[in-house]
Amino acid sequence: MEFKGTTIVAVKKDGKTAIAGDGQVTMQNSVIFKNNAVKVRRVYNDSVVVGFAGSVADAFSLSSRFEDMLNKYSGNLMRAAVELAQLWRLDNALRKLEAMLIVADKEKLLILSGMGDVIEPENGVCAIGSGGNYALASAIALKENTNMSAKEIALKAMEIASSICVFTNNHFTIEEV
Repeated sequence: MEFKGTTIVAVKKDGKTAIAGDGQVTMQNSVIFKNNAVKVRRVYNDSVVVGFAGSVADAFSLSSRFEDMLNKYSGNLMRAAVELAQLWRLDNALRKLEAMLIVADKEKLLILSGMGDVIEPENGVCAIGSGGNYALASAIALKENTNMSAKEIALKAMEIASSICVFTNNHFTIEEV
């Protein structure tokens, strides 16, 4: 039995970064197993926000390892991400994790991919998960065409994604740094 967490979107604007996620956990691509899961949380003395999508067990494992790296490298987000990516590529068990993370602190916004990649989005907007493409397109359009804040854009993008994607619900968690 496989459980999947779905949509996460992040928006960096005007010195703030907001990460939002829905609460749906889907079992076997056909059953809504949980509606109010929290897939976005603060770590490292509340200075870093992490959001995950993919296999729930794998995402928790990956998130835990990322938090370990943050502690090891004194909260240096980029260093922790790069070291985790290197570990990901070298560790046979870790390489098989089906999960992705979006991580952010006051300066950086990064995606940690399921292949061990570290990607910094060029326009300050990124999304992952089943509804990620819907949330991404919405967030880009809102960022380019409105005066909304990062947090407002992330929320609206999630609302749009949840109205289109059957794997995304409207129980949102939003954190901002």
